[in-house]
Amino acid sequence: MPVIRPEVGDPIQHGGDLAQARASFPDAPEPWIDLSTGINPHSYPHSPIPGNALARLPEPYLAERLKILAARAYGAPSAMHVAAGPGTQILLPVIAGLAAGWGGGKAVVLSPTYAEHARAARLAGLEVTETEDMERLADGRLAIIVNPNNPTGRIVQRGDLLTLAAVMRAKRGLLVVDEAFMDVSEAESVAGAVDAGGLVVLRSFGKFYGMAGLRLGFAISHPETVVKVENRLGPWAVSGPALHIAGEALADADWQKAMRERLKADAARLDAVLAEAGISVAGGTSLFRFIRGTRAQAIFHRLGERAIITRRFAERPEDLRIGLPAAEDWPRVEQALRTI
Repeated sequence: MPVIRPEVGDPIQHGGDLAQARASFPDAPEPWIDLSTGINPHSYPHSPIPGNALARLPEPYLAERLKILAARAYGAPSAMHVAAGPGTQILLPVIAGLAAGWGGGKAVVLSPTYAEHARAARLAGLEVTETEDMERLADGRLAIIVNPNNPTGRIVQRGDLLTLAAVMRAKRGLLVVDEAFMDVSEAESVAGAVDAGGLVVLRSFGKFYGMAGLRLGFAISHPETVVKVENRLGPWAVSGPALHIAGEALADADWQKAMRERLKADAARLDAVLAEAGISVAGGTSLFRFIRGTRAQAIFHRLGERAIITRRFAERPEDLRIGLPAAEDWPRVEQALRTI
């Protein structure tokens, strides 16, 4: 079957679109359960947002404090190595634009993976190649790896990433490692190695802390690259509410530790129910499970008829990603899976 690719400027279909789910399954009983996004269903219990966080422009000192906390939480060498933005989605084209500005050329993406990386590179004017061969990543000006991978959960070893970063640095290229799901994986971060240059690490706040709607992400790199990213983002890139909530969450090591254990238990519970239904798990992280096989479309439709939406992939019909249910949704999900 041929691989379907969107045109350069076309929007890419993602999870979380309940309006589309309702249109696809008009007879499904409300309310819907959304297992399509791979976002923590247990949001961080932050304190009330101060009224002035909405009434005033974000304070610069709070943005600097957030960078300090992010550097500690993610293992960056210092706050100077961190740029904060309104979600990693906004950071993707900014960073691709930096690589394109260094002389254009080719971007190579380790695939299959999150499709927005390839789209951002194309929008920046780069020729994009998607490959499953690690050795081909050094062919371009920009190399992109999602680690752990979304949606397969594939892990690339830290040593291999650092070797590739050195190759890209020597040719004045750039390696981007998207660590959006690093908080819930056994993979090793390379954020501590960015000072050598040629490397950008992306971290997403909303997935692990269950607050994707807050729109907050970080680019970790050499200070010279960070300055370029921040100049392109402009002032007040992070909202006042995001500064308040993330300032608490990134410093809360006890919650982070307890949540990782809770998510592991939830993932094991989902694995057990899937196994009862005869569904094999091919990969994933503790925020989502990845299924690959000829039954993927049937599972998607069977759950959709019961108002449970999962993430399928138009270009890969044998792939399916299933996120974790919220506490109150487990009985419905378990019952639906047991009918398959």
